[in-house]
Amino acid sequence: MRADAKRNRDRIIESAREVFREQGYEASLDEVAKRAGVGAGTLYRHFPARENLVDAIMQTWVDRVAEATDKVLAFEGGERDLLLHWFETYVALISLHKGGPAKITCAMGDPDSPILSKCQVLSDASQRVADLLLERGALRADVDAVQICRLVGGVATVADDATLDASAVRPLLEVVADGLLVPV
Repeated sequence: MRADAKRNRDRIIESAREVFREQGYEASLDEVAKRAGVGAGTLYRHFPARENLVDAIMQTWVDRVAEATDKVLAFEGGERDLLLHWFETYVALISLHKGGPAKITCAMGDPDSPILSKCQVLSDASQRVADLLLERGALRADVDAVQICRLVGGVATVADDATLDASAVRPLLEVVADGLLVPV
């Protein structure tokens, strides 16, 4: 790819990230092109469909999920604190863009979703955390990663729609955690 084409592509991705963060994933692609300083034709040459642009934005996010999961798994503390740390991390990861929590949570477990691969990344990350807690005997054995993603994603969706701050979200996540952990 030519240097100028790469610069245009990178500007489009960064502009889309900003526009989607402000207005949600269904925001105008014309607005994305305008902010990137390119014409609509340039945008569509790089990203023929909205899903292609969303996918490009999400690749950086996929890398962030892996790094965040590793940090959570290295967390030193009790099982409940570890689980809550993962939940708060998960909420932050899917809440980067307005409407993101609902879009991701609704797609979770849907084999026909255009963002299936991204949902799988989240599900796999949740499974890593669940496996650690299962090894420790702290997590109910009848819970799977998709259920965890849907429950925490539901909380994130409510927080996103109601613009709740972290202090209002934490008690909701605590209720979810307490329902998933083996009683002591």
